[in-house]
Amino acid sequence: MKTISRLRYFIYLSILIVGCTTGKNALQKGDYDASVIKAVDRLRNSPKNAEALQVLPTAYQLAIDAHLRKIDEAKLSSDVLRWETVLYAYQQINRLSDEINSSPAALSVISNPQKYVKEVEDTKYKAAEVRYTLGVNLLNENNRLSAKKAYYSFEKAQQLYPNYKGLKEKIEDAYWAAVLKVVVQPVLVNSSYYKLSNQYFQDQIDQFMANYQKNKFVMFYSEQQATKQKIVPDQVLSLNFDDFIVGQTYVKERVEKLKKDSVVIGESRANGKVYGTVRATLSVYDKKVSSSGLLDLTITDWQTRKLVKRQKLPGTFVWQDSWASFTGDERALTTQQLKMAKRKEVLPPPPAALFVEFTKPIYAQLVEEVSSFYNRY
Repeated sequence: MKTISRLRYFIYLSILIVGCTTGKNALQKGDYDASVIKAVDRLRNSPKNAEALQVLPTAYQLAIDAHLRKIDEAKLSSDVLRWETVLYAYQQINRLSDEINSSPAALSVISNPQKYVKEVEDTKYKAAEVRYTLGVNLLNENNRLSAKKAYYSFEKAQQLYPNYKGLKEKIEDAYWAAVLKVVVQPVLVNSSYYKLSNQYFQDQIDQFMANYQKNKFVMFYSEQQATKQKIVPDQVLSLNFDDFIVGQTYVKERVEKLKKDSVVIGESRANGKVYGTVRATLSVYDKKVSSSGLLDLTITDWQTRKLVKRQKLPGTFVWQDSWASFTGDERALTTQQLKMAKRKEVLPPPPAALFVEFTKPIYAQLVEEVSSFYNRY
């Protein structure tokens, strides 16, 4: 009984698989394009498959009728982008034609599949013409948001009909009308001593701004670039250190009384080795040199002089060192304690280097804040 049940299961599964691969199931569900493609694919592997040969002509005719109906309906509609709907339908018909032409067995039942080559080219031109006109109208609204929409409309027209007259110039015009131009002022620090260190921070910012690509509709300029290229900014980004402290030093001492029992402290003729307790006093020094600063980030609208964004970005860097000294018997110390006691105090990095270090977390925050803010444009 189990053998018969398994046999029935495999027969049912085989019928189901054959139905899927011949396109019969897709035909019954009304997915005529898929039905045609599956039937043709089946005939490539099995040219005499009876079910595929039966399904193909029915599915093909239903698919053609459906696409031609969509074309007629789209042409009569008021949808401004109707030619793109028409184009897609023609392209689907041509795809089915290509599929059938790739299979001799499929051509035996559909000898002359329909193909609309001229219609596709004509429709591409009409669709591109509509997108071009939409782009021009949007660009004439003279605002950045409309210019951005115009750019995408021109870009779509280029995809549809690359050689459309005057399209490249319009894409260029729309792009520059859509770009938000931001002038980044130099970072100000009220100390000539840290001028060189601040330059490192400035170079990092300049590099980030120059390589910024997360939003192609935002361009950053230095003040020199803006002056040279005669750029009128939309916004001005300013960075100033409100306050900073470099090299604030803290030293903490902790004293430990140490002892160790059963240590060999001598030797006698009568008793051999003599064991006893050894003691030592260990002084451990922990030194921290803290440097921190607060950067003021402001973004201002150039025309209205209104503040668009303000953010305070803190940064801290702590340099640490530990060493020790002891009095008494070194045998009372562990290996690690003895190693620390042999270390000497290390000098901290120079103030200029400490300045650079505390600006690193500030830079990371700055990148995050700027990227997040300008992604919305």
